[in-house]
Amino acid sequence: MFSHVMVGTNDIERSKRFYDALFAAIGGKPGRIDPKGRLSYVHKGAAFMVSPPIDGAPACHANGGTIGFSVDGPDQAQAWHEAGTAHGGTAIEDPPGPRQGSGGPIYLAYLRDPDGNKLCALHRMPA
Repeated sequence: MFSHVMVGTNDIERSKRFYDALFAAIGGKPGRIDPKGRLSYVHKGAAFMVSPPIDGAPACHANGGTIGFSVDGPDQAQAWHEAGTAHGGTAIEDPPGPRQGSGGPIYLAYLRDPDGNKLCALHRMPA
C-alpha cells in the first residue's frame, strides 16, 4: 500500500547521524543525501526519507502520528532504542518491552527523533 514515508527536518546532517544510527542497529545501511538535499534509506523493500520542507517553512512533527519500524526481535528493538537515544533522540512513553496488542503479544520501543517525530520499533512475538 505504501511506497515510502517522509518526515521533515530542520537539520539534515543531524537527521543523518540519528537515522544512520537507528538503521545500523537493525541491519540497515547509511542514508544517502540526493542533490536536492533529501536523505533516503531503503531497507527490506521499504523506503524512508527525510527532507527539509519544500515550502521553506520550519519542519514540525505530526501530533498524533507515529512511524513504525519492523524489527527482528526484542534485542534489535532495544539496540534501535539505545542507538536513537545516543544520537539525539528522546525516549518516550513506557520503556521498551513487551505489550499486549490487539493482534497478540508485541515488543515495542518508542522514541522522538531530533525534530520531534514519533517513532516506534515493533516486533510481533509468537502467541
